[in-house]
Amino acid sequence: MEKLIITGGKRLNGTVAISGMKNAALPILFASALTRDTCILQNVPAVKDIETTVAILSEMGVTVKYLDPTTLEINGKNFKPCTSPDKFVRKIRASSYLMGVELGLAGRTRIAFPGGCDFDGGRPLDLHMKGFEAMGAEMRTYSDGYMGEAPDGMTGARIYLNKASVGATVNLMLAAVLTPGTTVISNAAKEPHIVSLARFLNTCGANICNAGTSDIHIEGVSALHGCTYRIPPDMIEAGTYMAAVAGTGGKVVLTNVYPEHLQATIDKLREMGVTVMANNALETVTVISDGKLSAIELETQFYPGFPTDMQPQFASLMAVAKGTSVIREVIINGRFAYLEQLKRTGVKTIGETKDTAYIEGVEHLTAANMTATDLRGGAAMVMAALMAEGTSEIRNVHLIDRGYDVIERKFSALGADIRRCDDDPDAQTLSSTKAPLQSPT
Repeated sequence: MEKLIITGGKRLNGTVAISGMKNAALPILFASALTRDTCILQNVPAVKDIETTVAILSEMGVTVKYLDPTTLEINGKNFKPCTSPDKFVRKIRASSYLMGVELGLAGRTRIAFPGGCDFDGGRPLDLHMKGFEAMGAEMRTYSDGYMGEAPDGMTGARIYLNKASVGATVNLMLAAVLTPGTTVISNAAKEPHIVSLARFLNTCGANICNAGTSDIHIEGVSALHGCTYRIPPDMIEAGTYMAAVAGTGGKVVLTNVYPEHLQATIDKLREMGVTVMANNALETVTVISDGKLSAIELETQFYPGFPTDMQPQFASLMAVAKGTSVIREVIINGRFAYLEQLKRTGVKTIGETKDTAYIEGVEHLTAANMTATDLRGGAAMVMAALMAEGTSEIRNVHLIDRGYDVIERKFSALGADIRRCDDDPDAQTLSSTKAPLQSPT
């Protein structure tokens, strides 16, 4: 096992290039199995969730070739539905997208229970299942996962989602593109990765309208063809670096970003007293901070509201903000588990419920040993360690690696004192502050 060793108190300065969006790349990778032709995907982030997805698709007969660390050539000609490897499916949440792909292609599906971040409130797939059933599938849960079959074939349907679920919207889009008839998804998620998936599928010959609105219309087509498509930049990775600069102080220019995707994060940083300058034409965002922050109230919302995946990182900022801040989490239940780890650095909560946390700002944080509880909670711990006095250690780094490409190297390039090493104190250091900034192959 690996850990991050971080000595805090250093301001961040320089330029950081943001990688491709994990949450856009994952559904597009699975969607590539819907076509018998070759697709070229560019700007794919080199993160663990992508590696796991490639392993799943490869074992199911999809040919995947790395042209370079962020460009993949994919051919789904030999894709074999209902053959997904349980050991990999259980590692990531996005493996649930196999259900939409398999039902759309073959009218049947079988997958193990998907993995991903494990929150106390659970992350059920009931909206996915109900949508598939509206399209003609008979879905059921078995001891190890999910199964489904459409005995009379899949047909287009009007589907209303009780909650604007990103996962359910993606899965139903994947099932609908090759299904005869018209499918309408009402109260659909509006996130940029939904729009990106629709653009990819349309480039492959699908007929999807109104992605990015609450009513997505899909007219089924008989077949899809290959294409070349570039994954958009990751708004959560960008938001994490923006928040880190806000907490440590300094000036950082983020490149390869779409500022319009970051508006909710930008607004809250400005409310805390941080200078943020966005340039849509150059696709850059500049963050300037003196490290002195004001308390805010924050409520997570579906896009274009404040993203739940940025909530933990802002908790680290609130820890040193003047006054008492409030976080209300309305998207994912049980997301506050990371707070127990942050408290080791001196983060002070004065009230905490299942969906609300009150954080009272302190003068400074103190270094501590922490264990990442989930992907974004782990990112919040990295931020707290960068802000704290002294040297911290963060374990369970593999959870952070699920969504951040060479996080220690990017922060090192900005002046942070951060290195990755084996959890065995006698083992050789794997990467240090002097390591070259490059994506792993």
